[in-house]
Amino acid sequence: MALAHNLGFPRIGRDRELKKAQEAFWKGELDEAGLRAVGRELRAAHWQIQKNAGIELLPVGDFAWYDQVLTHSLTFGVIPERFRAHGDAKPTLQTLFAMARGVSDRCCGGAHAQEMTKWFDTNYHYLVPEFSADQPFELSWEQLFEEVEEAHALGHAVKPVVIGPLTYLWLGKTKGTDFDKLNLVERLLPLYGQIFRRLAAQGVEWVQIDEPILALDLPQEWKNAFERTYNLLQSEPLKKLVATYFGGLDDNLGLAAGLPVDGLHLDLVRAPEQFPTILDRLPAYKILSLGLVNGRNVWRCDLERSLEVLRHAHERVGERLWVAPSCSLLHSPVDLEREDQLDGELKSWLAFAVQKCAEVALLARAVNEPQAPEVQAALEQSRAVQASRAASPRIHKPEVKARLAAVHAQDSQRQSPFAERIVKQRAGLNLPDFPTTTIGSFPQTSAIRLARQAFRQGKLSVADYTEAMHSEIRHAVEIQENLGLDVLVHGEAERNDMVEYFAEQLDGYLFTRFGWVQSYGSRCVKPAVIFGDLSRPQAMTVAWIKYAQSLTSKVMKGMLTGPVTMLMWSFPREDVSREVQARQLALAIRDEVVDLEAAGIRIVQIDEAAFREGLPLRRSDWGRYLDWATEAFRLCASGVRDETQIHTHMCYSEFNDVIESIAAMDADVITIETSRSDMELLEAFEKFEYPNEIGPGVYDIHSPRVPGKDEMVKLLRKATQRIPAERLWVNPDCGLKTRAWPETEAALVNMVAAARELRRDVALLG
Repeated sequence: MALAHNLGFPRIGRDRELKKAQEAFWKGELDEAGLRAVGRELRAAHWQIQKNAGIELLPVGDFAWYDQVLTHSLTFGVIPERFRAHGDAKPTLQTLFAMARGVSDRCCGGAHAQEMTKWFDTNYHYLVPEFSADQPFELSWEQLFEEVEEAHALGHAVKPVVIGPLTYLWLGKTKGTDFDKLNLVERLLPLYGQIFRRLAAQGVEWVQIDEPILALDLPQEWKNAFERTYNLLQSEPLKKLVATYFGGLDDNLGLAAGLPVDGLHLDLVRAPEQFPTILDRLPAYKILSLGLVNGRNVWRCDLERSLEVLRHAHERVGERLWVAPSCSLLHSPVDLEREDQLDGELKSWLAFAVQKCAEVALLARAVNEPQAPEVQAALEQSRAVQASRAASPRIHKPEVKARLAAVHAQDSQRQSPFAERIVKQRAGLNLPDFPTTTIGSFPQTSAIRLARQAFRQGKLSVADYTEAMHSEIRHAVEIQENLGLDVLVHGEAERNDMVEYFAEQLDGYLFTRFGWVQSYGSRCVKPAVIFGDLSRPQAMTVAWIKYAQSLTSKVMKGMLTGPVTMLMWSFPREDVSREVQARQLALAIRDEVVDLEAAGIRIVQIDEAAFREGLPLRRSDWGRYLDWATEAFRLCASGVRDETQIHTHMCYSEFNDVIESIAAMDADVITIETSRSDMELLEAFEKFEYPNEIGPGVYDIHSPRVPGKDEMVKLLRKATQRIPAERLWVNPDCGLKTRAWPETEAALVNMVAAARELRRDVALLG
């Protein structure tokens, strides 16, 4: 019998209950007992939802108070010294949140948060473990065992989920003395043994060990470590399912198939080509778990196509066949049934996490009971849905295709090289050394959200809504002028999200009311869905930016989201390539850039926060992606005169691998996150001798902590050791929408003061 199981379920709740409870706890409005109660209720509800959908083996350990990698760090006792309590006290929830968010100067001397970066090629972020050469490991966090006990008490058959030892070490960074973190594996493995023995004592049969790094290009020593590691773990109790996802195993397929474990999970959505090969390589005793339902997109599964694969697999492996989503459903919205305002045809094309669980269960049942009436009815419905989508005239727009076909190479090039442009720009903008600016957004207050909500509900007229937003813009401009910032922004009060705001004004997108997914911690995003060819019917931002510029004599930046980020932070189409979608978006954004210039805006920032995120996991696939991603940016940015300065922003990325392509984007100024990495990320720009201007973030906006002026000065002086002072800008590391005004103003006061001190340094040297 084929078995239906799940690799993970969204933890946020249908109504983002976890987010709301977290933020109430951080504000002191909910005590720890109340927060923990919300967690228990969510876990119980999610287990029951999956069971009701037909999932037979439920994941436990996929719930996290902030991030699952951080949970493992606490479990293993990988807690930086700055967060350790005095004595031998065990870590607490306060410890966990301090590691994630940092702590103010009132506690622990103002410890900064751990570095945060992207989970492989997703828009989910994890907290980077920090390893020392003498790193001790100890079992110090009981969450997994408590949740197994909860699930058992509710009568569920469970499969605990842990991050594998090699993936966990790969994700971390060494601190202090330079050393090879792979050497820590021998010290870490005994903890896995302890965990497996305790789970076995709780009555657990299977454990899921996530090793997604098997989809990467691994150095030979890491490949060797897999064999050694799992040979050592072989003697520990529990049946072990190694789960890989986000890509194909490729040259690691033989390695993964040969590991001494009881089962292997493959992502056949991202890498269907590995399926036939694994049938020949998998030992006869192993379970084969096939991920055939896309855990990272919202389109309904083509059940008939997936069933063909399963039938073939069942012929070869028989009862050793399991069915699952491609990866954890963490990356999927929770429940499509909540969407009571979606167009009926469009809704029929979609599936969220609850529906994906039902698809997994249906596929397993179709193998076990192929003639069951419910199975036949579901297959017939799936055929009808796929046919409807393929033939819909709402998807294909001849005029969009014609415009894209007419694009020439010169459309993706600025009129002059940077060295000539920057002379004209400096003369026209007349900015001081170390010009100060922000990344774009200012705090999204409850008043702003209520006004937007009232406008959407028809309770606020267009005129009243416009005045409400104008009031917020005036407030933001006044504060920036009082702070002494050099290049201002309008604050983005009218924008709900940096992607959704633009997507709502483009043809080819659809939108959900409840399609939230977690990005990090309590931060949730609601990606729009690309369902058809993309175009811009009319200007999207010009009126707001033009109004803001009318309030000040200082330079006002126009703020846009770039084509790659629009694509990566949306749920994309699956019937055309990502390249085609990115180029359609580039043409739409190009129109907006040109219109902003015509309205008198002299700086336009086109954020490409997801540029690095889109990089394929395998190096052999990088070239093609980087070619079309850089071309898409240039296409949207190159319709303006030399005097118009183009900025871009990127955050939470390792830039070393893509620095040549970042330079090829040819933005006049790039702003990046560097505060959590202590300016380490600038090393790539220094080594490459990056030619254009750069704004390294001098403070972490994801933490409520307000850094002092001296701290920022120290970071900026580090930056001047790597980047010539005349090419440096001063800014936070990201937008400020999630922060409150008091901490925002306090931090920006210190930032402006830091820039002025650096100017004095330059003046003294000059």
